[in-house]
Amino acid sequence: MSKKYVAEPYRIKMVEPIVETTKEERIEFLKNAGYNPFSLRSEDVYVDLLTDSGTGAMSQEQWAMMMTADEAYAGSKSFYKLESVVKHITQYKYFIPAHQGRGAEQIVLPQLVTKKGMYFISNIHFDTTRAHVELAGARAIDCVIDECFDLELDHPFKGNFDLERLEKIINEKGSENIAGIIMTITNNSAGGQPVSYENMVGVKKISKKYGITVLIDGARYAENAFFIKEREKGFKDKSILEIARMTFDLADIFLMSAKKDGLVNMGGIIAIKDNEHLFKLCQTYIVPYEGFPTYGGLSGRDMEALAQGLTEALDMRYLTHRVDQIRYLGDMLKEAGVPIQYPVGGHAVFVDCGKIAPHIPYDQFPALSVTNALYIEAGVRGVEIGSLLLGRDPDTHQNLKSPKEFMRLTIPRRLYTYQHLDVVGQAMIEVFKHKDELVGYAFDYESPMLRHFTSTFKPIKKQ
Repeated sequence: MSKKYVAEPYRIKMVEPIVETTKEERIEFLKNAGYNPFSLRSEDVYVDLLTDSGTGAMSQEQWAMMMTADEAYAGSKSFYKLESVVKHITQYKYFIPAHQGRGAEQIVLPQLVTKKGMYFISNIHFDTTRAHVELAGARAIDCVIDECFDLELDHPFKGNFDLERLEKIINEKGSENIAGIIMTITNNSAGGQPVSYENMVGVKKISKKYGITVLIDGARYAENAFFIKEREKGFKDKSILEIARMTFDLADIFLMSAKKDGLVNMGGIIAIKDNEHLFKLCQTYIVPYEGFPTYGGLSGRDMEALAQGLTEALDMRYLTHRVDQIRYLGDMLKEAGVPIQYPVGGHAVFVDCGKIAPHIPYDQFPALSVTNALYIEAGVRGVEIGSLLLGRDPDTHQNLKSPKEFMRLTIPRRLYTYQHLDVVGQAMIEVFKHKDELVGYAFDYESPMLRHFTSTFKPIKKQ
């Protein structure tokens, strides 16, 4: 390949063996898992690209900080250290830890739903966010730009809101019925695509006009800041921290699954700019759902690792390598003709399985078919991000059709080398060569919520 890639900005100090299995064994493992990759045992996976959530490698500094942790139930010094770091980065007044992003969502989102018939609007809600919106009694509306769905278009910010449509939705539903606008950065379900600063300013302007609360779902806020620095005019000389602070200034609430850009295995963040009433409400509800407000479901060790990880995630050398690994795999697949969301985002390569397997209907889940074929081919575990994940309409219970049937190949942070990604790329290219042999899947058991996690399936034999 002609492009020069950046080598890992670290040395490997400790290794974990991984096991190679045979194709015959993998066929049996997948069958025993109900053809759901989530139910595979990790020991039976060679390269695990299911998620980047809590699956990365921590630094020597993070491990060292864990040894200094204070495990006090209330008033832990590790909490105050983490609080200081979060406030330094966000410039927000209030902070509460949670065990992960969905823990933060279940505390905050219900406080914003003050009556029946309310809506949250996002560029695209991710799966747990959509679930917590619905559990809170509201409905989720996605409002991403059309360019997002033109996978070959070289657009720098495919995660952007459609601002004209956003204002139209507000007027149609009534501003008093909008519980909040959620800026998902980067926009995961759109292919890990970034959101421009200019677009976020536009969202803020509209929210201010109608008096609507703005939330940032910022699991990958540092990656988004990297793309703003790299692709948006006027940001080249700004630091990642400066761009992040400019971003946070455009919102009222920051929710984070810190298992991504916090570089930890467990952790979540609730940060509130200046709404003391909301902060006190969240403090009240954090106790029964997560834990005392100064630990929120985390051990002192978790908080120490997160305080350090949040700082490391703002480092340009780390971010440059992080994004380059994604580009490396994306370029390999694109050059082989495998259809992907282009340009690639910050945490994963999204493969267009609808285009690979047009003979499989959306409600037979073409992306699940490709994901399972990739596992059988080389023991590589990806994840379906399509109609299976999107689920059913909460009112009609009909299967929803996703605009794109993606398989996400999600690269954990600081875990795999370029040679691991070679294995992934070669295996995916092999699956692509035999795409006509792919079959759809039907439910054997369908979970009533977040069905992609625990449902089981059976392959549909070709007629």
